[in-house]
Amino acid sequence: MRTAHRAETVRAAEAELKARLPEGALMQRAAAGLAAACSGLLPRVYGARVVLLVGSGDNGGDALYAGARLARRGAGVSAVLLGARAHEGGLAALRAAGGRIADDPFEALAVADLVLDGITGIGGQGGLRPDAVPVARAARGSDAIVVAVDLPSGVDADTGEVTGEALRADATVTFGAYKPGLLVDPAREYAGALRLVDIGLGPYLPGVPEMEALQHEDVAQLLPVPGAGSDKYRRGVLGVVAGSVRYPGAAVLAVAGALRGGAGAVRYVGPAGDAVLARHPETLVHSGQPEKAGRVQAWVVGPGLGEGPGTAVAVAEVLASDVPVLVDADGLRGLDPAVVRARRPAPTLLTPHAGEAAALLGVSREEVEAGRLAAVRELAGRFGATVLLKGATTLVCGPEGGPVRVNPTGTAWLATAGSGDVLSGLAGSLLAAGLRAGDAGAAAAYLHGLAARRAAVGAGGLAGRASAGPASAGPVTAGRASAGPVTAGEVAESLRGAWGDVVAPVS
Repeated sequence: MRTAHRAETVRAAEAELKARLPEGALMQRAAAGLAAACSGLLPRVYGARVVLLVGSGDNGGDALYAGARLARRGAGVSAVLLGARAHEGGLAALRAAGGRIADDPFEALAVADLVLDGITGIGGQGGLRPDAVPVARAARGSDAIVVAVDLPSGVDADTGEVTGEALRADATVTFGAYKPGLLVDPAREYAGALRLVDIGLGPYLPGVPEMEALQHEDVAQLLPVPGAGSDKYRRGVLGVVAGSVRYPGAAVLAVAGALRGGAGAVRYVGPAGDAVLARHPETLVHSGQPEKAGRVQAWVVGPGLGEGPGTAVAVAEVLASDVPVLVDADGLRGLDPAVVRARRPAPTLLTPHAGEAAALLGVSREEVEAGRLAAVRELAGRFGATVLLKGATTLVCGPEGGPVRVNPTGTAWLATAGSGDVLSGLAGSLLAAGLRAGDAGAAAAYLHGLAARRAAVGAGGLAGRASAGPASAGPVTAGRASAGPVTAGEVAESLRGAWGDVVAPVS
């Protein structure tokens, strides 16, 4: 599992470690890792033209010391000083290694092969200062690889918000621990490929992080495995209340996700029974009320139900049950927090996208997108439920607080009609198998993202152990594998392969 910590937590850990090390040793560790990462991004270091964008904080010092290391290996290194002061030791080291202060920053950037962004650090608030904006734009407009030092300048380390101008990086080399802003949009889009440099903070960081990102081995431990004595009830029976005359496909896709999520059986309730049986004849279909459908271990309600009065009735009936409930799509319209919080004996999992989250919170979609971390926490607290906020970075937050889980898998091709219905069925199936709501949501999002990747590149074109997180992403080129559009049905079909990728032993 990969973890992320808030800026103040990282700073406290650094202070504790610094007290046990010789003066400047921690910065040298960071600079050594940064220089090594930059060396790997250049065709060769000797003769490369490197420009350092240097602010007045420790990030500027990291950049200067890393630049000195590259200069000693034959790179031509120029520093652009953008703060009121520069780190004296780092500046002296750069000059001693043959580096120089750029007379004209724009001239240096025009011919640069690599730019190190050390303008602001994890304590920066708001966007770039006005005097840094022209230089940052010139860096981004050049042909150089832009590498952020610890964090792209202008983004918020703790929230992932970007409230002003920021410098988009091709890669970010971060020190000691991931910061939440590196893992959640919109800031994640500015970070590029991530590399974590271990500088020894581990023993000084708290055991409970701010954010978690599951990896293959974590998900494999969560997924249910039937035993010799298993029957359909031991594996979990999921009830699905979905679809309508207008949207029968939502029912088909939700059931598809459920069947490929390990459910022992799926009971479908709704008017799209013929469409469901045509695609999934093993489904148990019921045309009456959910409470009369038969025994289930969990419910999914909402996908494709439409806006009629029957939707609210179905949601209320399902929420009155004593089993876990996942509410999605139309089921979220007008959902009353008091109803969800009314001492339900089993967990509730809400799975809104940004627009649905905005409606539940009474804010604009843009506000949710700009502050996804704050939005998912607010929803979980307000409704007393686990919330899976869908999006480019899907987040899962429980009502009790604790670490927010961010999903590291997926592809932009997953933004297609019906993919959320598949996710609902998949997560509901894991709820029926007995997983806790947070685990079911996080594992489902992970498998869903892997399945989309497989579908996008073809089942044979993606290695089972393909990149599932920031540290395993190859520098700069992460996520650029050949891919194409996918349908929600193809995502569902690829879930079996994704499941196999996760549980297969490492070769």
